[in-house]
Amino acid sequence: MTSTDNAYPGERLGLPATGSGSVARFGRRAGGLIVDYIAASLIATAFLGYDQFALPSEAGLTLFSPLLVFAILHLVFIPTIGGSPGHRIFGLRLQLVSGGWVGLMRPIIRTLLLLIVIPAVIWDADQRGLHDKLAGTVLVRA
Repeated sequence: MTSTDNAYPGERLGLPATGSGSVARFGRRAGGLIVDYIAASLIATAFLGYDQFALPSEAGLTLFSPLLVFAILHLVFIPTIGGSPGHRIFGLRLQLVSGGWVGLMRPIIRTLLLLIVIPAVIWDADQRGLHDKLAGTVLVRA
């Protein structure tokens, strides 16, 4: 095995292969994302008048209401409880690569990149999206 080969995702970051502190796998990540987006859509519909069936020309700014709420959920909950509501429901937490609290600026960078989508679907060998790499964070099992 060469130095670039990993036996498991997170090995070169010093994380365990399984259990608490191991890199979050795709299923849990996807589940958390779905929960967060459904919650954002429900909140946007209830409080911001979002109509998911309106044509873009009729919807105006409310077209982006779920994304705005999604971003707010991430920006409020990642620094305070260590992850979005979807992350926490699926037993995940966001931490610095070196461990510890992510602070306030890293969630802003990560969330803005996540909203673009492309950085989130490009992964490295440790299953970290570009949004996590650029923010210096890793999503792990709690």
